[in-house]
Amino acid sequence: MTVRWGLIGASTIAHEWVIDAIRAAGGTVSSVMSSNAERARNYASDNGIASFTTDIDDILSNADIDAVYISTTNDLHHGQAVAAARAGKHILCEKPLALTVEDARAMRNAAARAGVVLATNHHLRNAATHTAIRDAIAVGKIGRPLSARVFHAGYLPTHLQGWRLDKPAAGGGAILDLTVHDVDALRYVLGRDPTEVVAFAQSGGMGSEGLEDAVMGVIRFEGGIIAQFHDGFTTRFAETGLEVHGTEGSLMAEMS
Repeated sequence: MTVRWGLIGASTIAHEWVIDAIRAAGGTVSSVMSSNAERARNYASDNGIASFTTDIDDILSNADIDAVYISTTNDLHHGQAVAAARAGKHILCEKPLALTVEDARAMRNAAARAGVVLATNHHLRNAATHTAIRDAIAVGKIGRPLSARVFHAGYLPTHLQGWRLDKPAAGGGAILDLTVHDVDALRYVLGRDPTEVVAFAQSGGMGSEGLEDAVMGVIRFEGGIIAQFHDGFTTRFAETGLEVHGTEGSLMAEMS
């Protein structure tokens, strides 16, 4: 089956990654929406998309679109996802789903009532390294897991800085951009949910007032496993990776 997609948001991540992924999976991208008409027009031309619009209703009312990919700013996810569900469209939404737990639950409930799929684009679950670590833990290769460490601090490229650093109301900052991925990756490899977290955020001068550009913390997971994380936009020369340590061994992966 060919899934026909509409893009809600003319985003960099869709241009660099998601459009190609949709097409590689046999899907098509039928239309793109941006609040800026010129950006929508240029984006459609650059990415070989047949149509563009500034009105989300043009995508949601289009019977030739089966699913939508939402990659607008974080504050818009809730309203757009609920509208898409009511229109009967399957939804792939960028993380975080919403800025509040209440809004995220409303999105989930809207999708359930409409009988459509709602998924979050936590791409780290697709990394072969993370799957290999998860499988090794599951069969006991490191014994009982005791602790983990995620180091996910780098330098945010200039072309991605924008709203992530200067619009607190849009849901920017390192925690909503990076830490949510860490937590999901840890849940995936450990097979457990977090129960407690403590963290310190930092404003190192890259973001505007009210937005953190780095964070360090510790999460306690079910079974007493503790996990350390470091996320940031300001660290030019750091490596990124994941470690899990158990009673009988350790697993370590570094990412380029």
